[in-house]
Formats: sequence, structure tokens, C-alpha cells
Amino acid sequence: MIKNNRRLVSCTLLLLLSATTQADEPCSLVDQATPDEAKSYLQCLDKQIESLTRIQQTWVNKITLDLNKIEEETGNTQLLPIFKRSITSQSKYLEDSCKWRYLQKIPNGTQAAIVYKRCELRILEQHIAVLKQPI
Repeated sequence: MIKNNRRLVSCTLLLLLSATTQADEPCSLVDQATPDEAKSYLQCLDKQIESLTRIQQTWVNKITLDLNKIEEETGNTQLLPIFKRSITSQSKYLEDSCKWRYLQKIPNGTQAAIVYKRCELRILEQHIAVLKQPI
């Protein structure tokens, strides 16, 4: 029980830290960008995706701990497997939802990568908002 409380406190601290270090750096791309400008833009998007992925994982860890605690207290063993399945489904949704947008822009690989990463950012932001909702 004490071990779970420590995890919960650690997880909460991580959430607070990740919220303050979220990638606020706006990424911008001008029309008719040079290849170097497009590359810098893609790298900026990658940093934002990395930051949001960390925040998302922190929320997943917190909810997992919360559901473990609920399971210990109530004996309800159905919640955690369903939550884990929802995380797997969300990951597949993100990939497929962004992939068709990517394929639509082929053969322009740079434009396709930009579309995919923008899509990934939007879906990550939406998923984090859902995860933040109280249990």
C-alpha cells in the first residue's frame, strides 16, 4: 500500500513537471519553404510529438496506478484490461488515421511527412485531453 502511494505521488509529480515542460515552441513553415526550412520544421514537429508522447505516457501510467488501486479496494478486475485495450486501440487509430493522409500526399515525401506529423500532434492532444478527465 505504501509502495502504491509513493508511485502515485511520483506519478503526480511527473505530470506536473511534464505539463510545465510541454513543447510550447510554435513550429512554423513558410510557403515555398526551402528543403532546409522544411527539415527544420519537421524536426520541430518531432520535438512536439516527443513531448506530447511523454505526457500521454505519464497520464497512462497515472490511470493504470489509479485503476490498480481501485482493483485492490473493490476487487473489480475488469477495468484495467479494458483500459489497456483502449490504449492499444488508440495507438492503432492514430497510425491508421494519419497513414491515409500521408499516402494521399505521396509522391511529395516532405509534404506527406508534414501532414502525418500534424495529424499525429492533433490526435495526441485530443487523447491527452481525454486521459485528463477524472475517473
